[in-house]
Amino acid sequence: MRKLLTPLILLLLLPLPAVADEGMWMVHAIDAALQKRMVQRGLQLPAGAIYDADAPGATLTDAVASLGFYCTGSLVSPEGLLLTNHHCAYSDVAAISTPDHNYLEDGFWAMDRRSEIPLKGKKVFFLRRVMDVTEEVAALEDSLARRGERFGYRKISYILEKKYAGISGLEASLDRMWSGEKYYVSLYKTYDDVRLVGVPPVSVASFGGDEDNWEWPQHKADFAFFRIYENGEPLKSPNHLEIASTGVQEGDFAMVLGFPGRTRRYSTPSARIRFEESILLPTENRLQARRMEIIRRWMDTDPQVRMKYSDAFFSLSNAAEMQQGQLECLRRFRVGEERAAEEADLPGGLLDTLKAEYAAIGAVEKEKAVYRETLIRGTQMARTILRMSNARECREAIYKAGLEEVDALVEKELLAAALEEYFAGVSIVGDGQNALRQRFSDYGDMAEWLWNHPEEWMDFIGEVKITDFNAREHHVGNLTDLLSRYGRALYASRASRGILQYPDANSTLRLSYGAVSTLEPRDGILADWRSSAAGIFQKADPSHHDFAPPEAFLSALKGYGGTVNFLTDNDITGGNSGSPVLDAHGRLVGLAFDGNKESLASDYSCTSAYNRCVCVDIRYILWYLSTIPSASPILSELTR
Repeated sequence: MRKLLTPLILLLLLPLPAVADEGMWMVHAIDAALQKRMVQRGLQLPAGAIYDADAPGATLTDAVASLGFYCTGSLVSPEGLLLTNHHCAYSDVAAISTPDHNYLEDGFWAMDRRSEIPLKGKKVFFLRRVMDVTEEVAALEDSLARRGERFGYRKISYILEKKYAGISGLEASLDRMWSGEKYYVSLYKTYDDVRLVGVPPVSVASFGGDEDNWEWPQHKADFAFFRIYENGEPLKSPNHLEIASTGVQEGDFAMVLGFPGRTRRYSTPSARIRFEESILLPTENRLQARRMEIIRRWMDTDPQVRMKYSDAFFSLSNAAEMQQGQLECLRRFRVGEERAAEEADLPGGLLDTLKAEYAAIGAVEKEKAVYRETLIRGTQMARTILRMSNARECREAIYKAGLEEVDALVEKELLAAALEEYFAGVSIVGDGQNALRQRFSDYGDMAEWLWNHPEEWMDFIGEVKITDFNAREHHVGNLTDLLSRYGRALYASRASRGILQYPDANSTLRLSYGAVSTLEPRDGILADWRSSAAGIFQKADPSHHDFAPPEAFLSALKGYGGTVNFLTDNDITGGNSGSPVLDAHGRLVGLAFDGNKESLASDYSCTSAYNRCVCVDIRYILWYLSTIPSASPILSELTR
């Protein structure tokens, strides 16, 4: 017996491999327990160096900005130079591109400040302070209730945001956490003079395109540079990030600061997960895949179509592939069963009501999804038709402007497919819609007729509305109230078990920590933590647009022997794109730009053994800049 126990004891005394730490933590709430965990993983900074609204000096969060609360960027020079992902700049670059100056395909580099291109409507937000206003919200609700006034979250937000904006002179945002357990006001300094400084061509920045999206390995130079101006001069920020040009190695500490968009880990019962897994996601995925196939086929045959649809297709493919992977992960990791097991301590009546509610609304919700994915989202031109419906005048001008943004042949094929799917999948059909179906035996002919009669197309879309579906649903209870009760009950259950909790992501500034890590996506497969230039040469294909970077780039790449992209086990989600990846000393080592396919159930649950953050190595960015003569001004600004 002793001979068996001794090796076992020795084995238990050996250091265990680090397990990824789940969590997107609010930066103002780094307590002693969280600080200890981060130090154990390798952090060499005090919490006050990350965020401290009252610090006499600058902190790391002073250099991190939200780009309209859909992406993240970071200041990398004292002159307002902001580094983010290329795909975060994609829509901006597409909007300023023309056939003569196609910055998406050719890239863009401003030789001097005068050459930087202003981006209309672009805003960036820097967090300055977070305040706990939970008690103030409760007092305000009591006061309004006593006066007999109707109120909800929107009214409470309006009152408090107006108050704190007036006091601070900053933009204020009220954020609800854990279904109302806590409320915080975040104060932001906002800048709206943002200019494009430089981007590589899409064939380099997004090498592999949507085929490599959510996959590993990837080989993308997914970066772009903006500059922020204040009063016509480059921004003088209290802080900017220093670049760690030595790079990373497996096991190195990694910290991500950014604005993750949304998770629903506290507010999604097992009944909802099963509803999405069995009904909603399969329906949406099939319809999106058909739409993508049509657009991709036309883009591959006509460069003019590619330029018109590149931004729309990029957004569609990103969302569609995410949802396809989400469905696969929900099933593979049995997320519904995992959540059901955790619900054992929750009130049985609440769970039974939620289960009955989703069973009652399932069929109508499926039809509602078909309606959205066909009549509303099925064509690009539908957006124009809807704008016409909402306009009392200038409809002809709106229609003509919309025509310039699309290709008629593509739109007619999309419309024919949308009509076919709509009539096959929706039982709520208007009289005018039904008459048109009886008039045309071919959906292509019906699409052609609608295309040539925009007023009738407008009436066709408007004949059925979301409210018509809502009226058909027979609710067991108030779903919004049920989900709020569920979220609070789950929070209380976890708190009673001593679980350290972070709130769901909601576009507030968050921190996640982890390490550079390999990936074992499936049994018997081990993926390295880094990708190299060799992978680009292996994948390069001049006949495939997404794998055809310029020959000059490939020639220069032969001299690059470093890391292209790398993996960490940080917990991230949408909105983290462009987030700085920092080392143990707070220096910039890369940019987060993607997750892996195995992490796509993270909206509901963090599968820590599989979740990975895909990052572009800062050394790859520096190398690429060194190959572009016109990018030399950018290189000279960076602090290394």
